[in-house]
Amino acid sequence: MLTITIHETVPFADGAPFAETGAYELLNGRVDFRIDPADPAQAAVTDIAYAPRDADGLVALSADVTILRPADPARGNGRLFFDYGNRGNKRALQFFNDAPASNDLRTLADAGNGFLMRRGYTIAWLGWQGDLLPGDGRMLLDVPVATDGGEPITGVTRAEYIAVAEGTTTFPLSTLISTRSNPAASLDTTKARLTRRRFAMSEREEIAPDRWAFARVDRGGGVDNQGMERAVIPSDSHIHLPESFVPGWIYELVYQAKDPRILGLAHVAVRDFVDHLKSGAADAAGNPSPVTVDTAYAWGRSQTGRCIRDFLHLGFNDAGGRRVFDGVLPHVAGAGKMWMNHRFANVVLLPGQEHENHFTPADRFPFAYAVSTDHFTGITDGICKRPETDPKVMHTDTASEYWHRRASLVVTDTEGRDLAPPDNVRVYLWASSQHFASPTATPTTGLALEPINVVATSAFFRATLDALDAWVSEGTEPPASRYPTVAGGTLVDVDTWRVAFPAIPGVVTPRGPSTLERLDFGPEVERGIIAHEPPRIVEGESYPVLVPAVDADGNDVAGVRAPMVEAPLATYVGWSVRRRGAGYGAMLGITGSTLPFPEDDDERAQLRDPRPSILARYGSAEAYVAAIRAAAEALVAERRMLAEDVDRAADMARDWSRPRHDLTLSGEPAPGR
Repeated sequence: MLTITIHETVPFADGAPFAETGAYELLNGRVDFRIDPADPAQAAVTDIAYAPRDADGLVALSADVTILRPADPARGNGRLFFDYGNRGNKRALQFFNDAPASNDLRTLADAGNGFLMRRGYTIAWLGWQGDLLPGDGRMLLDVPVATDGGEPITGVTRAEYIAVAEGTTTFPLSTLISTRSNPAASLDTTKARLTRRRFAMSEREEIAPDRWAFARVDRGGGVDNQGMERAVIPSDSHIHLPESFVPGWIYELVYQAKDPRILGLAHVAVRDFVDHLKSGAADAAGNPSPVTVDTAYAWGRSQTGRCIRDFLHLGFNDAGGRRVFDGVLPHVAGAGKMWMNHRFANVVLLPGQEHENHFTPADRFPFAYAVSTDHFTGITDGICKRPETDPKVMHTDTASEYWHRRASLVVTDTEGRDLAPPDNVRVYLWASSQHFASPTATPTTGLALEPINVVATSAFFRATLDALDAWVSEGTEPPASRYPTVAGGTLVDVDTWRVAFPAIPGVVTPRGPSTLERLDFGPEVERGIIAHEPPRIVEGESYPVLVPAVDADGNDVAGVRAPMVEAPLATYVGWSVRRRGAGYGAMLGITGSTLPFPEDDDERAQLRDPRPSILARYGSAEAYVAAIRAAAEALVAERRMLAEDVDRAADMARDWSRPRHDLTLSGEPAPGR
């Protein structure tokens, strides 16, 4: 049972109307859940048997809730759009509406282009990540701590730390300031193990227990002209290394933790909340439903795309035989699920990169939606195996997930053979784009050698949602899956890729995609109990990770090619390589790169670049815009873009697509060009 308490209802965007839907309202509040731990519907939740219970024998948890709803429900479309807020952050309007990133959605600017509102969606966010700390407007879920008869539960856990700046001496044990740490059971460093290594597969170097501490550093002003002072304070939630962490090196801490939070309750909260909204019923306190919907879609990107896959795999889309989500849009999830429904999990981490958090329980069989057999273990499983309650799925990845997140395993079996998705699933590669594609991207480099991948893909979100809605609501088949295949020669091993990739002057290419070794976390990992940290690598057993084949420019051949890829100004790749002093030579997790074409033939000759120059391709800025428009119109004809986005794509392309591309070309060719 649940109770929804709304403590704020205000006009959104000062009451501005959104096409036929009209004005919207913003609601903020809390949802209080009380669940029966003995109900088989909760049986998959790790440590549910150790949850504290109230006088009625129920387990209590509570979550933040935000809703944007049509002020006149009759003018809405009757659909709920549930944004699995990434790490507690509201991101749907940023990606679907091209709006600025914000957790405080109130103004007309926060509505962006108004797409979701113009379509009439009721948009909801619920705190689901139970290890987040308050701050920056994050959506929180408060879950209980497991205890054994009132006694603390302890167990082994592991964390990795990679400093990005010189002089870093202290981290939260969770690695990120936004996230609760699994507290150390003892501050005695001899009972823990700290190592460092240069790369993920490098040999570990021991760091003696007397060189570090479970501690934090506080700073403040002193008296009597002492200036700023520092204090090292024992802490069960921090690690302190006085000699400092060397940037780019991987520091790994294995320690005994205590007081595990029951993080798998996230799935219960989402299931019960969405099922309740669809029912239209009053809550346990008699409060009427705050929304009027009969259909629900979920969207999640990266971490939350994996959370959707985890939710489906564990059977939480079934609420007493009722389908919870009618359709889901997991974006940039790769082949992963979650490290969440485990004792002493860390939900916030970016798992399974080549360099960062390489050895993760998030990337375990099954990887594909289709049911298949792991040839190493003989286990048969799949993400979608409950046809009565499985939703329609439109899974979208970028080139980055094939390089960083083992995405080929979504469409192959464990031996690297093509594996078609089931009938309720469509899979799309957004070719030559990267994991985080901000609608306002500019070519920054950060820790990488090359500027980030700047391919614009937000138009794809809008078209994909329209296609999902038509599929669910009208039975209209969506555009066919479009992803690389082994049979088509467009999904290849890295050696084949390397032969085809152009020899671009000065560009350092990666060693290969993030590999996936079969890992042994202990005999109870499927029950959420991890015994082996770090996990043991099963000798000689690795899953094949393949990457998209490329054309002569180095851009992906297969997949849905955005206008910027079909009419390119650069080679756009899903990988980036760390610069010196930051793990040089390893890939920088989840990011891609923009490798600009030579601007004219003089520059091409000087650089000895094998790729044709920009002016040789287009001749003028106007011709480039025309090429972008033609590519966009072709995508509209395939229902992979909306007609309203054609002009947006063309406008973005004007002036040689500045500021996304840092070119010296003017609007017209310079004299002599």
